[in-house]
Amino acid sequence: MGQRSDGTETERSRLKAERRSNLLDAAAELVAARGYHGLRLEDLGAAVGISGPAVYRHFPNKEAVLVELLVGVSEYLHRGGENAATEPDPAARVRALVGFHLTFALTSPRLIEIQFRDLANLPDDARHRVRSLQRAYVETWVRALRDLDPSRSEEDARIRAHAAFGLLNSTPHSVGRVPVPVLEQTLSTMSLTALGVGGSSAAAAATHPSEARTPS
Repeated sequence: MGQRSDGTETERSRLKAERRSNLLDAAAELVAARGYHGLRLEDLGAAVGISGPAVYRHFPNKEAVLVELLVGVSEYLHRGGENAATEPDPAARVRALVGFHLTFALTSPRLIEIQFRDLANLPDDARHRVRSLQRAYVETWVRALRDLDPSRSEEDARIRAHAAFGLLNSTPHSVGRVPVPVLEQTLSTMSLTALGVGGSSAAAAATHPSEARTPS
């Protein structure tokens, strides 16, 4: 009896997590298309086939949805950057960082749009959390670039990192218009060149994780 109850609770938890993930996927599309102020929880529910009131079982309001999207993606990038930075070879480390961010940018262009446009709509504590995670992520890149070339100044490394982010985060303008293999190759080559790394493209090492805002 106890085992059956535990199994039922596990299944309920799985279904709830799946529904929450589906809601966030739909929210990313809606917020990217309409902006944060254009998001209505009734429309979010309809997008996944549930009633508006049912959405409140997962999120108390639309602000909570935005927090989940933007804090979640910042945590994902920070964690992924730290993982990529474990590469012992400096050049391989930079390629791993580019490959990781490239995969994110190709699979989650809507989140990039929302980040640029709606960060100011986060409550103060969540916005500070996002900014803190972003700074830490940038510093992971800066350290990798200075390990690659110890003569490089911190300022130069930071400029190069932000230049690469500008290239990689351009995908909202091109995904769906340009074939993905072409984007992978072009953005990888341009980013590695900006970072001062030669050799094979980071696109070859890019993995294809699920949406960044649902970290495991």
